[in-house]
Amino acid sequence: MVDNYIYEVLGKFEMIPKLARTLTSVLPVDKSRTGSCNQCGECCKLPFKCSFLKIAEDGSSSCSAYNFRPLNCRKFPRTQSQLEPVIDVCGFSFNDSPGAVK
Repeated sequence: MVDNYIYEVLGKFEMIPKLARTLTSVLPVDKSRTGSCNQCGECCKLPFKCSFLKIAEDGSSSCSAYNFRPLNCRKFPRTQSQLEPVIDVCGFSFNDSPGAVK
């Protein structure tokens, strides 16, 4: 019984980053963002793999709901802090981030 409670509580904490991205998606994208999506699919795995993410045999990824995707997907990364977990593979950067094109 205690194990189920702990599992339930920990499961809720895993949703916090996704919930935060969803709630803040109505905010504007930082104006210093540059680049474009390179279809790496890494953002679609935060904090767990999205059910709409499709991986091709060649390793490229695509979204099966691309035309109808929610704002938190359309605007990712909205800020430099959202970029941090995927900075090495994402096609976006921010002018004030290390390695950014200025």
